[in-house]
Amino acid sequence: MSKLPEIAVEFRDVSFSINRRLLLSHLNLTIYRGEALVLLGRSGSGKTTILKLINYLLRPTQGQVFVNGRATNDWNTIELRRRIGYVIQEVGLFPHFTIKQNVGLVPSLQKWKEPEIQARVSQMLNLVGLEAERFAQSYPHQLSGGQRQRVGVARALAADPPILLMDEPFGALDPITRLELQQQFYHLQRQLGKTVIFVTHDIQEAFFLGTRIGLVHEGHLVFLGTRAELWQSEHPEAQAFIACLNAWEH
Repeated sequence: MSKLPEIAVEFRDVSFSINRRLLLSHLNLTIYRGEALVLLGRSGSGKTTILKLINYLLRPTQGQVFVNGRATNDWNTIELRRRIGYVIQEVGLFPHFTIKQNVGLVPSLQKWKEPEIQARVSQMLNLVGLEAERFAQSYPHQLSGGQRQRVGVARALAADPPILLMDEPFGALDPITRLELQQQFYHLQRQLGKTVIFVTHDIQEAFFLGTRIGLVHEGHLVFLGTRAELWQSEHPEAQAFIACLNAWEH
């Protein structure tokens, strides 16, 4: 008898509204430990709202979000967020911190000893393809956009969180750097086995990175399944994204 996959995150009838505007409607979603779930959708569809509900930057208007079996409102918020890495498009590095200080921020807040922080920073920088000896003492402004984005991933992974939220992290990069980072992250996720929830409006990126794809449209999850299943979906929004892919191929 095969063992059922463990649940990392679960949305139970979750809605979210602000100023009476419904941004997310009756979301039911189960995300399994170790999977890479890509949330695909147009700008303003509700993708980022879903991420922010997971790490309790937003509180559900209705329903509950569970992380590791516990409702987000039952967690100590700081403890919850330290278990969740968060990578955004603008990276959000502290400009006056060195790369070492940026990557080691959460471990230092968790009172790791200095030799442990040093070792972890070196390990994480090397993991994302940046030589620690060369980059640890640099400052963010001395790095390229692609290098800063790698540092953002290293920082999110530094305290070894089981869950990683990624909000269009490669969206602002040039196509070549973006492809390099997508390929590296693909191998990294499978090597580390993190649960990843990845937001994008790029169907090529979704197809490449996702073990499953959730299509979000006007606050509703209108499709959830594999790449092959999305290809076969008759939902108009799925068809619109597939048409984009077909247009690029021709």
